[in-house]
Amino acid sequence: MGEYAIKLPDVGEGVAEAELVEWNVKVGDVVREDDVLAAVMTDKATVEIPSPVEGTIAWLGAEVGETVAVGTTIVKVDVQGEGNVTGSAVTPEPRKAESDEAAGKAEAAAEGEAAGKPQKEEPARQEPNRQAPTSSAPAVPAARPTPGTAPARRFSSGVPRPEGEKPLASPAVRLRAREAGIDLRRVPGSGPAGRITHEDIDAFLREGDRPAAGKGRVADTSVQEIRVVGLRRRISERMTTANRIPHITYVEEVDVTALEELRAKLNTGKRADQPRLTMLPFLMLALVRAIADQPHLNAHFDDEAGIIRQHGGVHVGMAAQTASGLVVPVVRHAEARDLWDCAAEVNRLAEAARAGTASRDELTGSTITITSLGALGGVVTTPIINYPEVAIVGVNKIMTRPVWDGGTFVPRKMMNLSSSFDHRVIDGWDAAVFVQRIKALIETPATIFMEG
Repeated sequence: MGEYAIKLPDVGEGVAEAELVEWNVKVGDVVREDDVLAAVMTDKATVEIPSPVEGTIAWLGAEVGETVAVGTTIVKVDVQGEGNVTGSAVTPEPRKAESDEAAGKAEAAAEGEAAGKPQKEEPARQEPNRQAPTSSAPAVPAARPTPGTAPARRFSSGVPRPEGEKPLASPAVRLRAREAGIDLRRVPGSGPAGRITHEDIDAFLREGDRPAAGKGRVADTSVQEIRVVGLRRRISERMTTANRIPHITYVEEVDVTALEELRAKLNTGKRADQPRLTMLPFLMLALVRAIADQPHLNAHFDDEAGIIRQHGGVHVGMAAQTASGLVVPVVRHAEARDLWDCAAEVNRLAEAARAGTASRDELTGSTITITSLGALGGVVTTPIINYPEVAIVGVNKIMTRPVWDGGTFVPRKMMNLSSSFDHRVIDGWDAAVFVQRIKALIETPATIFMEG
């Protein structure tokens, strides 16, 4: 058998290093070609690292949360044949305890030979989960379950994994488990390396995880330590940076009845190749019109250099929640797009963000951001500025409320805009004028499309 070293590949776009955010295998696992070994993240874009060979995992070269340079060996695989590691390759140093033990055995053997006494042969130490080859044929991993069938393992005990063992699952499976209130430590996985699949979640939900009859409610005294890595760590760092910005938040209610009627008519009459319109493209065009009157709000503030960089192009960031965390895809040059073009680009970027395939360029460079929680938008929010921008517009949920029209109460669709501004460079008066301009455009949507 030989050894095959897998290095962190060049993931493109000039990236020199990446953070290891997830291992999908462990030492001793058998992998096929193209099985996913790990996931790394570079500037919010997550990249999966596949195996180029079939074999048994012999060594893992990094811990989750570590930053690894491109070209660094991250996995070694025992393979049939010569592999790609030569005899001069550097071998990982053994742990100190193992080195001391080996040295002790060698010393004892030497003393025994000097005394003329035969030494009792120690049984060969076997690495955990390593599979000894029984023939010249390549190792074949256990058969995977057919989609839609229940895994063979039983779920009745609901016994958690050993302390410290992290359940392996994709972000989509983790999101589903979180929404269903399932502790993934109690779900046996049927995938490679014990990876938990959607079929495992289905089987767990069917059989349940109920306490034994007659014992009633059971106290849960477990404490789970979750290391802040990957996208969550980057979000934490950005929020810490944004915390030094003195925010001013301005909230205004907006009547979106006319805009919603226009949106419904446009969606009814749209062509098959046109995207379905949401509120967001209308708001983007309203931002473009309002920024034309107040261009200093479409800017970055470099507080260390004391410089405001005012941008001509309106690059609108869309704060979007994904299974991995918050990302901000960017619709570039909204000032040069029409309504349908904005909608198409919003859909494309949202899909790329959810799939984790958005590039670094698609996730950076915004000059002003829109944030929305959709149906969960609440009545009022206090958006945090996406540094180094100086303004962010928050969209709250639409509610039908009675509004006095001067003679009677009529039902109107109302929505609050909650917007925050960097008070070091944006005065409260300018913030209010900006929001009121957006309000006027949305309440009379025809003006959004008027030139001049």
